[in-house]
Amino acid sequence: MRLALFQPDIPQNLGGAIRLAACLGVWLDVIEPCAFPLSDRALRRTAMDYGDAAQIQRHDGWDAFRAAMQAQGRRILLFTTRGAQPFHHFAYEADDVLLFGRESAGVPDAVHGAADARLIVPIRQQTRSLNVVATAAMALGEGLRQTNGFAAPSTSAIENPAIVFPD
Repeated sequence: MRLALFQPDIPQNLGGAIRLAACLGVWLDVIEPCAFPLSDRALRRTAMDYGDAAQIQRHDGWDAFRAAMQAQGRRILLFTTRGAQPFHHFAYEADDVLLFGRESAGVPDAVHGAADARLIVPIRQQTRSLNVVATAAMALGEGLRQTNGFAAPSTSAIENPAIVFPD
């Protein structure tokens, strides 16, 4: 399973996505251009100390990303507020790519139309949207659960004496 961000707007969200991808062991695809400078140095700074653990692939635009995913036989699942199907009612496959649009504008109609599926995270009517990384975490959690894609649990919390569990 892969996580993809379409032309991200907010560097902190890219940093959160890098951390999410590193912790869950999934590739992160960044579809450029970003709304902020994304040099290798900026990417390392945004990733904090998760950069070495993350698997990141940058793409020079939508066409390059789509061609790469099609060549690998992957489905592109777009998460959108215009989604047609609740994400938790969808049958995921291990090679799926979970695509999230720009925080400010989503994705263009051409990207929307090219997706293999359009999914939505149902939220209360009086709210507008979830943060892109929160949505990605929910979606990846469901996709990895369905495909048995979670890594073995870490024992670091058990071995780390600085972490105290309540009785």
